[in-house]
Amino acid sequence: MDTCADIVVACKKLESTGLNRGASGNVSVRDGDWMIITPSGVPYDILDGSMMARMRINADGGDWEGSHKPSSEWRFHRDILRNRPDVNAVVHTHAPFSTVMSIARKPIPAIHYMIAAFGGPDIRVADYALYGTAELSQNIIRAMQGRNGCLMANHGMVVAGKDLTRTMWLAGELEALANQYFHVLAIGGGHILTDSQIEETARGFESYGVQSRGEAK
Repeated sequence: MDTCADIVVACKKLESTGLNRGASGNVSVRDGDWMIITPSGVPYDILDGSMMARMRINADGGDWEGSHKPSSEWRFHRDILRNRPDVNAVVHTHAPFSTVMSIARKPIPAIHYMIAAFGGPDIRVADYALYGTAELSQNIIRAMQGRNGCLMANHGMVVAGKDLTRTMWLAGELEALANQYFHVLAIGGGHILTDSQIEETARGFESYGVQSRGEAK
């Protein structure tokens, strides 16, 4: 398995599906005690596996190895991986509807049962802080407690999962929920599922979704 090549494929898919564009957003994957993360400021259409940066997950500084410096958002990627042993990949994008909801600072409620894939009955909004800062990382960690994703105020979205395949799937699902909620609000609102209904769905989701080998259950 070539993790760097897999990240390149994921980045190009984010762009081709409209979940990202240009050099915005970033992707990371756990590699033992290290994190492999996309480089800073490199457009996805020229991205190459040799450009990835490697950083120690448990290191406190910003030291890195590789030909290109890591994404400016390396801090929250590292902190998510450090704080969540269940997580092995992180994807951050500026997907359109997720970004709209983040600008409006509207958490997404249980408008659809698919929200159960994120670990609870809502998608929270992390408080705003300057990109790349420790404050932003702390806000994201807080918003993602018990969750596999959140919106980032006036910024975009971030999702985390057991592997890159699952995390890419979650990115698409979060953008779909943001799209649905945007349109629900546009027609005056809709019905919100109860916590117990989401808990019931979550139990069924233990074997649902895209698996490591790329198969859907």
